[in-house]
Amino acid sequence: MWKMFFLQRAEEGELILDTQAMKPMVNLRLLQINHANVKGKFKNFPSSLKWLQWKNCPLENLPSDYAPHELAVLDLSESGIQRVWGWSSNKVSENLMVMNLRHCYNLVASPDLSSCKSLEKLDFEGCIRLTKIHESLGNVRTLLQLNLNNCNNLVEFPSDVSGLKRLQNLILSNCLDLKELPQDIGSMDSLKELVIDKTAISMLPQSLYRLTKLEKLSLNGCKFIKRLPERLGNLISLKVLSLDHSAVEELPGSVGSLSNLEELSLMGCRSVTTIPESIRNLQSLMKFSINGSPIKELPTAIGSLPYLKTLFAGGCHLLSKLPDSIGGLASISELQLDGTSISDLPEQIGGLKMIQKLHLRNCTSLRALPEAIGMILNLTTVDLFGCNITELPESFGRLENLEMLILNECKKLHKLPVSTGELKSLCHLLMKKTAVTVLPENFGNLSSLMILEMQKDPLESPRTQDQSVVLPNSFTKLSLLEELNARAWRISGKIPDDFEKLSSLKVLNLGNNNFSSLPSSLCGLSLLQKLHLPHCEELVCLPPLPPSLEELDASNCFGLETISDVSGLERLTLLNITNCEKVEDIPGIECLKFLKRLYMSCCKACSLKVKRRLSKVCLRNIRNLSMPGSKLPDWFSQESVVHFSERRNRTIKAVIVCVVVSLDREIPEDLRYSPYVPDIKAIILDQNNPIYSTSLYLLGIPKIHEDQIHICRYSNITRLVSLLKDGCKIQVRKRDPVVIEGVQLKKSGVHLIFEDDDDYDGNEELLDESEQSVSKKLADFFNSYEEDNQV
Repeated sequence: MWKMFFLQRAEEGELILDTQAMKPMVNLRLLQINHANVKGKFKNFPSSLKWLQWKNCPLENLPSDYAPHELAVLDLSESGIQRVWGWSSNKVSENLMVMNLRHCYNLVASPDLSSCKSLEKLDFEGCIRLTKIHESLGNVRTLLQLNLNNCNNLVEFPSDVSGLKRLQNLILSNCLDLKELPQDIGSMDSLKELVIDKTAISMLPQSLYRLTKLEKLSLNGCKFIKRLPERLGNLISLKVLSLDHSAVEELPGSVGSLSNLEELSLMGCRSVTTIPESIRNLQSLMKFSINGSPIKELPTAIGSLPYLKTLFAGGCHLLSKLPDSIGGLASISELQLDGTSISDLPEQIGGLKMIQKLHLRNCTSLRALPEAIGMILNLTTVDLFGCNITELPESFGRLENLEMLILNECKKLHKLPVSTGELKSLCHLLMKKTAVTVLPENFGNLSSLMILEMQKDPLESPRTQDQSVVLPNSFTKLSLLEELNARAWRISGKIPDDFEKLSSLKVLNLGNNNFSSLPSSLCGLSLLQKLHLPHCEELVCLPPLPPSLEELDASNCFGLETISDVSGLERLTLLNITNCEKVEDIPGIECLKFLKRLYMSCCKACSLKVKRRLSKVCLRNIRNLSMPGSKLPDWFSQESVVHFSERRNRTIKAVIVCVVVSLDREIPEDLRYSPYVPDIKAIILDQNNPIYSTSLYLLGIPKIHEDQIHICRYSNITRLVSLLKDGCKIQVRKRDPVVIEGVQLKKSGVHLIFEDDDDYDGNEELLDESEQSVSKKLADFFNSYEEDNQV
């Protein structure tokens, strides 16, 4: 045997390994005993062992009788070990190549490495109690990698590191109290990576310039380093220089000598106000980031970087213009200028032949784009979110490779160019809350369009008849369209019968529009999953709908009178007809076996018919229900507090909260657009101390001041159930202080569902009520419901 695995998770319980059993394993090379306890003499460990992995080792240190002379890999990561070999470290194998002590949270001292002749990798990451490194480290001539990341309390690093001639990677990030590097760091002449992010270091050693093989220097979050050495340019192999969120005030002019530099990052450098013109010499630079810096202008030299691929200047609020030389960036693929003060783009931007992504989010000073933008034929993404542009140039239609156009919150954009229909590759057009009221006649030529979001704010969009909108005749040619959101677009009249040609539609939102009917061909949309029609106040009838439908929201359709038979909507999980007062019936609702959310607040004309059709199969899946009513089931706890007691061998499966609420008819109109009734919450109390609370999701603001019953069922994966323990109480009450005035909690009740309470599938008609399932009792409650006599 040359391998032995003894793997175990900590939560599986304690397992003990007797070392006596390993004594005859003279050929054992690899031993994994993670999470194990060991008894017996450690000298019984095979002397031939090459690799020992003992994660979560319970010992404070390895015993003195263990002398692993052949050991090459020692992995004690995630252990509570304090010292590897106690106070004496002469047991360390001369053959040891890897020592992994990651996340040894109790480690207080690094071992004496004087006898290490082969050590290449040493990992102390996450050793939060480690305060200093043994001075012998500086003489380990074979060491290649040293990781001290997240050694938060490290304050002392060996001053003499002259022996680390082969070290390639030194990671000191998040050593928050480390104030200085060894002055002879330049003797580490093989070093390729030096990461000192978030340290307390205030100055880099003068000998740093000797690190001519250094490829990465990272000073992210160094709040005390204000200046970089002038001889920084001597780091001729440097490829990455990252100074994000540091206190560096300027780049030395010698930075231009970093001829191999590929990435320069100054994100969040609040003291850097200028970029030296010497960057023109960074002929290998591919990524340049200055996001969030107070730079007022980019140097003219920026246009002399032939291989620059990404330029990130988002959040540079003082940056008001781009230099004309920007057109010289022949290789740039992504330009991010989000949140800058740029008022216009130079015509030379048309020279960016390779650019694919242009980000101008929240450039509120930007009023227009130049015609030259139509020359950037490789553009795939243009993001103009929140810009104050009034129109797009006609040349926009030449962007034959454009796939995503974001115009959300461009509130002054009043029209799309006639050439819009020529964007043959456009897949996503996002234009929420713009001033556009008419789509070009050739809009249907967008043959690749899959997502179209053009909804407006209902409160900002007037709904008068003289401002009504008709979709262009070509619209139904969008055969690949999967999502359409045209809420509050003031679409009027009759939706065209050929709407079924939008055969790929999965999500359709036509809420807050003025049309009076939907086409009967709607049932031909065989992929439609979500149909949202809230606040279509002139809609009279819902035609037959496709069997693929999963969500139907027709809330606040005050003129709605009839709903076609829904029995074929086998996948429907949500049905919302809140405030549809004229609807007299929902034929086929008893067949909706997968319905989870049913909202019928203020639907008094049909509530009795629906209540008498609800079956136990339907109610077993219901998670939220609302409808007119002022009674609660009498088998619910009628108190404001229900006590929870554990039941032997029966786990709790769910909690049902039932409330009767009403709203004052004086609630402001804008609050009636709120999605749910606020201010009612359920609270878990442990010894009368609240440990958890959640607002009940009472969807549907009733139009009139009458009682509405709401049922909310919480499964055992929710915290309202999972946090319950013996002696806890559940209380239902109003929030104090309230979010809005006028919400009245009339009644409340809670019922606890334990294992087997709601699992019976057979006929329950002959069973006593005490033997019936919870869903059957709920069905009987609704089936026998009488009309409420409310004033």
